[in-house]
Amino acid sequence: MPELPEVENTRRGLEQVVLGKTIQTIDVFWENLIVFEDSIEGWIQRLVGQTIQSVGRRGKYLVFQLNNDLLVSHLRMEGKYFYFPEQTIPEEKEKHTHLIFHFTDGSQLHYHDVRKFGRFELIQKGYAPLFFQQKKIGPEPTAEAFDINSFTASLIQSKRAIKTYLLSQVPVAGLGNIYVDEVLWMSHIHPESRADILTIEQISLLHQSIIDIMERATALGGSTIRTYRNTLGEQGRYQDELQVYGKQGTPCPKCGTLIEKMKVHGRGTHYCPQCQNKVGEA
Repeated sequence: MPELPEVENTRRGLEQVVLGKTIQTIDVFWENLIVFEDSIEGWIQRLVGQTIQSVGRRGKYLVFQLNNDLLVSHLRMEGKYFYFPEQTIPEEKEKHTHLIFHFTDGSQLHYHDVRKFGRFELIQKGYAPLFFQQKKIGPEPTAEAFDINSFTASLIQSKRAIKTYLLSQVPVAGLGNIYVDEVLWMSHIHPESRADILTIEQISLLHQSIIDIMERATALGGSTIRTYRNTLGEQGRYQDELQVYGKQGTPCPKCGTLIEKMKVHGRGTHYCPQCQNKVGEA
C-alpha cells in the first residue's frame, strides 16, 4: 500500500488543491526522503519559485510538473499528502510529517510517512521516459497501453514465480500485494506458478483481469487497508469488493474452499487452493 488505484486517487486529489501553487520554501525534517546530488539546501533552492503546473502519475509514482523540472514522488508503504489552506494550518507539526511545502499564497502541503520509506527525486523535463525506463517500469494496466503480445513475451522470458514477477513492475506497472492476489485468484493461477509456463488461456485471462480490477479499484477510490486516505482525507471503497486478500479462513466466493495464506518470497499471499492450481514449480 498504496498501489496504483490509491496513487491515482491521490493524484486526482492533489490536482484539485495544488495546481498553480508557487513554492515559497520547503521544510525537510527527514533528509533520507530526498535523493539529491549536491545538498538538501541546493535541492530546496532549485524548487523555490517554481509553480506546480500539473500532477501526473506513472505506475506508483507521482510526477509534479514544475516550470523547469519534474518532482517525482514515490509513496512506498505509508506515504500520504495533506493539504492545508492558510486558515487551517495546524499549530504544531504532526509527528510523522517529514516534508512541508510552503506556497506563496500561505497554504501548505504536508508529506506524512510513518515508515519514512517514501522518496523524492528532482529530474529535468524530458527525462521522465528514460527515468522510468531505467527503473524498469512496465506499461500502464489499461486496454490502450497494456499490449497482450508484449505481456506474453515478457512472461515467457521469466522463470520467477508469477506473483513475484508481477510485483517487480516489469511486465505491467502499478500492482502491489493486494491487487496481485486479486488478479491471480480471478485468473485461476497459483501465486507460485512459474511465469514462463503459464498457458495462453491463463495469460489472456490474467491480462484482462489486471485491466478490469485496476480500472474498478481506481473508480472506487482504491482500497483502504489500515491507514490509506487520499489527499482530501477520503477512504477508498474497493476493500468491500476484495475476494481473497485478507480473507484467509473464509470460503472462496467461487468454490467454497477456505482461503489460505502463505509466504511467496517473503510476501503474505492469499489464494484458493482449489481454484488456483499450481502449474510447474517456481
